[in-house]
Amino acid sequence: MTQRRLPTTHDRRGIRLFDCPALLAVAAVLAMAPTLFASPAPSQAQDAGQAPSTLPDGRSPLSLAQYLDMETVSNPRISPDGQRIVYTRGWIDKANDRRKSSLRIMNADGARDRHLTDGSGAAWSPDGARILFTAPGEPSGAQLFVRWMDDEGATSQVTRLENSPSGARWSPDGRWIAFTSRVGAKAEFAGVALPGRPKGAKWAAEPKVVERAAYKRDRAGYVDTGWTHVFVVPAEGGTARRLTHGDWNHSGVRWSPDGAELYFTSFRDEEADRPEHWQESEIYAVAVATGEVRRLTDRRGADSGPVPSPDGSLIAYTGSDAHRDTYRNREIHVMNRDGSGSRVISGDYDRQTGAMTWAPDGSGLYFNVRRDGYGQLHFVSLDGGVRALTTGEHIFAMSSFADDGTAVGTVSSAHEPGDVYRFDLADPASAVRLTSVNADVLGHVALGEVEEIWYDSEDDFRVQGWIVKPPDFDPARKYPLMLVIHGGPHGMYNGSFNFAFQEHAANDYVVLYTNPRGSTGYGTAFANAINHDYPGADFPDLMTGVDEALARGYVDEDNLFVYGCSGGGILTSYIVGNTDRFRAASANCPIVNWMSAMGTSDAISYTRTFEKPFWEDPAEWIDRSSIFYVGNVATPTMLLTGEKDLRTPMAQTEEFYQALQYVGVPTVMIRFPDEWHGTSSRPSNFLRTQLYLRKWFEKWGTHGKPAAE
Repeated sequence: MTQRRLPTTHDRRGIRLFDCPALLAVAAVLAMAPTLFASPAPSQAQDAGQAPSTLPDGRSPLSLAQYLDMETVSNPRISPDGQRIVYTRGWIDKANDRRKSSLRIMNADGARDRHLTDGSGAAWSPDGARILFTAPGEPSGAQLFVRWMDDEGATSQVTRLENSPSGARWSPDGRWIAFTSRVGAKAEFAGVALPGRPKGAKWAAEPKVVERAAYKRDRAGYVDTGWTHVFVVPAEGGTARRLTHGDWNHSGVRWSPDGAELYFTSFRDEEADRPEHWQESEIYAVAVATGEVRRLTDRRGADSGPVPSPDGSLIAYTGSDAHRDTYRNREIHVMNRDGSGSRVISGDYDRQTGAMTWAPDGSGLYFNVRRDGYGQLHFVSLDGGVRALTTGEHIFAMSSFADDGTAVGTVSSAHEPGDVYRFDLADPASAVRLTSVNADVLGHVALGEVEEIWYDSEDDFRVQGWIVKPPDFDPARKYPLMLVIHGGPHGMYNGSFNFAFQEHAANDYVVLYTNPRGSTGYGTAFANAINHDYPGADFPDLMTGVDEALARGYVDEDNLFVYGCSGGGILTSYIVGNTDRFRAASANCPIVNWMSAMGTSDAISYTRTFEKPFWEDPAEWIDRSSIFYVGNVATPTMLLTGEKDLRTPMAQTEEFYQALQYVGVPTVMIRFPDEWHGTSSRPSNFLRTQLYLRKWFEKWGTHGKPAAE
């Protein structure tokens, strides 16, 4: 199968360019209209499980059922004296189809690793005598708890909030805890007096009154009736005291070293909720004693993430000037405590910046970075400039360090899902592994080789990717290939362990995943190369990646498949309208019509990615909407989407499905009733996603079938 050459009467994406704007508008309406030829989706596939054969070396390929036994580690925290480590360990509750977590504790050398309590996200008090953590509590949802770390282990519930707290921080003296939480607010226009209601009558519920531009959010639902504010509560428990007020959201609270102030990110402006201000934010301080708020930064742009220095004289933060790019890396700044003297200390560093932590001596800050396909620890000096402290093909992420410089974090790599490591800040390369939480699952499993590749694409872009091979790989064979596309589109795949890709490879597929232009981790110019040209500009990077895999000689060019979710679903729907080289595709949680998405998605910032609103000039909106390519599609295309999805709403999937039905392209729509954005928040739905993908590809592929078929 070869890439289609589109007619010369079309632009390079295959869209017929009408001369009349009115005809464009009519075309948009017609494309959004329902078709009369929809048919029901096939019944849901059964989880038949797998029974892989043993390989010659006695090990077995990875099975899908083993996903349910996998565990995770996160947020390791070392005590101030460097003697003990608390971390979160996650697992799957098979009976209730949920992911759960608990806190575990071990000595700094990894000895005596044991269960501590249910919950997650522990933080040591400044004196090391207690830990703060989050767990389910009264009246409902997540609440804050404090546990004494002595032999008695007394635990107290600290908050009892209607809306769960987030971003909790100990005060420097350990007496208070700061956090943010959502506060309900009645809409200004809400409430009308109804006449004639009989006593005890059961009338319809009050309607939702929507007044704000950003009135809904995926995984939260409709959020028009509240704002996130800053609170403090006594560490022993009690009534939480609200420090901020007004119709604004606040996040990222940090204490000043003297405990007198809290620093946070917000945009306390009368028009803050307007879509044109979506990228703007400033840094503020609030006096704990009085609630007086003062603004520390003041420019058109995004300043956020304040972190005060150990002596309290400086505040570090990240920021950038206002712009119309779809992506731009932020610079690292420091300013005086009163907001004066702001300066950039990151020099020409042009990568993302993770959460920052000051060095004990105040000489600079540590932060984690996802860059060039991996993750490393970096340091930015007050004298200026950033340097990498670790190297290697892994995701290295520091979580905390003790007073003596002993640090802890997590490390994962191609065949290691992730464990807790200890290291010295002065020598991060000396990291020592402390846990092996998945050795019981993977100890006798043969995983596929993960090969890193780099290749040249159009417009002088160099692209990174990886190929996952079956565990019993034979270079003389021809394997079916899955091209997997990441979401975002400003995201980054990496070379660390990926269960989904390894499990596909265990079922005799070669899996190709890449970071086309638009991906983060390669600098602003690379990520912003899709500005006002997405999807489309990244298309050649994906196709060249497939060519690179084919050139290796072990990929069956007649059995190429493609899928992705969110940004990957958008690109998949675009791909099938621009080439017929794939035998089958699955566009998961896609946007296919940017005009209708603007009015239905929770991501109202979509409008910023276009030169003009569609009511002024719909040409660009049509050019970048896959629904207008349906007449070109010949590839059997499946769609998988959560019915509660507010980011890439189900209606987008329905538009594409019905259009494919209308033009006679084989298609099936899989609707996940209990899912928001994505199709894998429930463990069982992850299993279903894996199985549906292969079922669809096997239906339309010729791999593994007798030659007569």
